[in-house]
Amino acid sequence: MTTTAPPSYRSTSTRRAKAGTAQAAHASDYTALANEIKAAGLLKRRPLWYAARCFVLAAALAFGFVLLFTLGQTWWQLLVAVYFSIVFTQVAFLSHDSAHRQVFESGKRNEWFSRIVGNLTVGLSYGWWMTKHSRHHANPNTMTKDGDIRPGAIVFTQEDAAKRTGLSARIMSKQGWFFFPILLLAGIDLHINALKSVLGAEPIKHRFVEAALLAVRLIGFPVLVFLALGPVLGTAFMLVQLFTFGFYMAGSFAPNHKGMPIIDEHDKVDFLRRQVLTSRNITGDWVIPTAMGGLNYQVEHHLFPNMPSVNLKKARPIVKRYCADLGVPYTETSLLKSWGIVVRYIHKVGIKSADPFECPLAATYRAPAL
Repeated sequence: MTTTAPPSYRSTSTRRAKAGTAQAAHASDYTALANEIKAAGLLKRRPLWYAARCFVLAAALAFGFVLLFTLGQTWWQLLVAVYFSIVFTQVAFLSHDSAHRQVFESGKRNEWFSRIVGNLTVGLSYGWWMTKHSRHHANPNTMTKDGDIRPGAIVFTQEDAAKRTGLSARIMSKQGWFFFPILLLAGIDLHINALKSVLGAEPIKHRFVEAALLAVRLIGFPVLVFLALGPVLGTAFMLVQLFTFGFYMAGSFAPNHKGMPIIDEHDKVDFLRRQVLTSRNITGDWVIPTAMGGLNYQVEHHLFPNMPSVNLKKARPIVKRYCADLGVPYTETSLLKSWGIVVRYIHKVGIKSADPFECPLAATYRAPAL
């Protein structure tokens, strides 16, 4: 989707004042959509579906341990490592749903389910994830507010790119080439952040419970692997598991927002447009929704984060039609094309050539409706 900028561009103060006026005028847009979604019954819990999902994942996890201890010391065990990565990521999607209160009616039950499953099975701190992910949902792709676009190994905004100099800038200029290799390290980074959260000074609920669960997962699982496979094959197994887990996890989340419009921290955007304009859906048949845990319907998930992920597909035509009626750009593309968009975008940022006006959000600010 390409937008052409008009010959003149209003001053920042004028643009923000006009955007603020539009925000107030559009405040009721989300309410109308929410009422339609609720009337369709799409916010109701799906306990049987989640029970079946838990059963399948528990069986898949048990099968993985059966393979680990029965195949013996063979290099075929590296495929088992990949298998564990797939199961762990699918469990992470389940924990994500529960953290969004999609599984149970009770907030406490959702919280404890996600805390136990996330820490004990995935090795991901619930407390750290909730803090980070809640900020992301409140301010997706918003500078200084969304931790998902803060500079790190990858730089996502021109403002952050401009701060890089010397060797760091030269490496950054090639960051498009490094994108997929860096994804391999995402799993290790998630485990490190989990440990930092429970060992650090930042407040975290039930710190000792999380620490105990993480210890069982992050120490116990490698111990079982080394007992079954020995030091050499065990090390190879753990490296493959960590790399493929990181690639799968990051590869599922990155296509949803990267390369979409970046919002200035001072800009005023109503909730519906903030969520829709910064999110991208990934198209595909049943394989894509299953592989991505339903998060391929990212627009709908951001608009209704407590909607059971199995209902997001049913919400899509309602949301898409509603956005078309409002004239709000609704973005969706295939997984391969989305990865291409992400890589091209971060490459342009890396060489400091990204055009901040080539985005639907900037175009919306300049549209006559505002």
